[in-house]
Amino acid sequence: MMAKARNTAHAEEKAEVEVLSADAIKYGELAKKLRALQASLEGGGRTVRDAIGPVHSNTREHQIMIHNIDRLDAHIDKMLEPGQDKVKEERIIRVGPSKVGLNEYFASLKRVERALSQMTATNIRANQQAIGDFNELLSEGSNKLQDLFRTALMENVQKVEPLHYITKQQPFPVIQQETATHLSAMDRFVSPLSARNASSSQRESPSVRIYSECRSPYLVNTLQNLSIASISTSKRKNVDEPYRQGTNAIGTYSSAMEGLFLAELQNISGIFPREDWGIAIETTSRKALADFAKTLRELNMHIKSNLTTDCFLAYEIIEIVTNIAHRINSATSDVKLPFADALKPIRETAKQSLLDLLEDQRRRITSITTLPADGSALTYTAETLTRLQTMCAYPKSLSSILTFLGDGNWTHLTSGPGPSSPSTSIPSLKSLDVGADGTQLLTHYILDTVETHLTFLDARARILYKSKAVHGVFISNTLALIDRMIRSSDLASLLSQNPSAQSKLDTWRKKGLSTYMDAWREPSSALFDVQYTNRSGPRPQSGTSVSSAEVVKSLSSKDKDAIKEKFKLFNSSFDECVRRHKELSGGMEREVKSSLGREVGNMVEPLYGRFWDRYEALDKGKGKYVKYDKGQLAAVMASLG
Repeated sequence: MMAKARNTAHAEEKAEVEVLSADAIKYGELAKKLRALQASLEGGGRTVRDAIGPVHSNTREHQIMIHNIDRLDAHIDKMLEPGQDKVKEERIIRVGPSKVGLNEYFASLKRVERALSQMTATNIRANQQAIGDFNELLSEGSNKLQDLFRTALMENVQKVEPLHYITKQQPFPVIQQETATHLSAMDRFVSPLSARNASSSQRESPSVRIYSECRSPYLVNTLQNLSIASISTSKRKNVDEPYRQGTNAIGTYSSAMEGLFLAELQNISGIFPREDWGIAIETTSRKALADFAKTLRELNMHIKSNLTTDCFLAYEIIEIVTNIAHRINSATSDVKLPFADALKPIRETAKQSLLDLLEDQRRRITSITTLPADGSALTYTAETLTRLQTMCAYPKSLSSILTFLGDGNWTHLTSGPGPSSPSTSIPSLKSLDVGADGTQLLTHYILDTVETHLTFLDARARILYKSKAVHGVFISNTLALIDRMIRSSDLASLLSQNPSAQSKLDTWRKKGLSTYMDAWREPSSALFDVQYTNRSGPRPQSGTSVSSAEVVKSLSSKDKDAIKEKFKLFNSSFDECVRRHKELSGGMEREVKSSLGREVGNMVEPLYGRFWDRYEALDKGKGKYVKYDKGQLAAVMASLG
């Protein structure tokens, strides 16, 4: 039974295997069909792909081209867009900034300028008309701004009274800050707009030109009266009177010019950019400086006609103008205003004056035909020292002139303009010594003037005075006057810097004293006697005194007569010298009288005392020969001082 069951199970399994085998065969055939179908489909796909590929590529290229065309069309529309606002901007610009307001006007100009730049960059033919129109709009806008710029400036050009500001030491008026701000804003638009159309040779900004056109007449008109005053105050009733410092209006004129120019610099720096400051102040001040130079030329003609009295005006002008030029040019570092050119004629005249003053001194002293009978100093000496005192008031100008001339070259005089004239000749090596100390040169010039004065006076005195006493008093009085005028002025401090100054004066002082003392040689020589030590026994021992009686007793009759003649000669010549001294004492300077009296006493008293001690017994007190005892002579000597 079990075997039967196993056979049944085996049969069932066999049947299942057969079914499965049949299914496997069926599925194998189906797979073959599917593979054949797949191969067929793949072949068809390849055929379709090969056919559709070129069409797809062409379509993509067309899409890219269409996109590019759209973008180009949009860009063209954008480029044409700036020209579409012309009507709006034209209305604003033609109305003008005074009606629409500066800010709106500036904004419109900016928009037009930006649109013009964009259209110019595209270089599209369709924009050429719009470019031309916009250029015209910018030009018109610039012109209207320039007109407004001029109008604003013209509200501040009324001339002022310079004396009001100078006397009260107030700064000259400037353009109000608000106005200056508006002008500056307009300049920032006008200059670039004008530069767009200006040629390369036009360097000056239109706003700078307008500024100078408006402000230049203001400067000229404000300074006009001071220019006239400078000329009129140079003319004095007494032409022989030396010029006194500060009496000419040139100082006020220069101060006003300085104040006005500095005010203009303040205006310019608040309106224009740094690079325009120089040209702005130069063009604005040009006419005022031309008038100033003309005034200086007229003053120069007056100075040359009165050189010995008005040379100080030339020195003053040099000092004043040099100072203001330095201050103004320091403020205008970008440009140097031509003050030096305006000052040149005055400088040349001032240089020539230093030579002419020395020559005039020589000429005047040489032409003197009479000198004071009492030996008093000449008025001309006081005038000469007054001139030298006045020179001390102009140390800077004189130092610069003397430095140019060179030490000692002021003595190289010429008779007039010519090849050797200092203004046309080649400078000497000394004149090129830029390291020379100007103060020392001034002391040298002053000492040379004094030396020349004394030398020529001494030469004239030798000719005109027959008496050495008067000659000596004259030189001593002259020296005393010179010394006193030096000590009482700035000459003292100036000459104290020169070690040789006092020694030169002392040399002349000794010369005057020596010349005067020559007149006292006659009474002094009478007091010299001869002693013969071998005639009267042994020589007295040192320290022992011999009485006058013993001396007289030892004399021979001949020797006594000789001594009597000496007393007589002394008495007569001494009395004559005393008389002459007292006659001259009225014209002596106080210090001269004292000095001469002291020197006479120092010379005569010792000699007479020795002579009187030896021979007074000869007269036996009768006074026939011995007129003065020592006390009486001392009293006379004391009266001389």
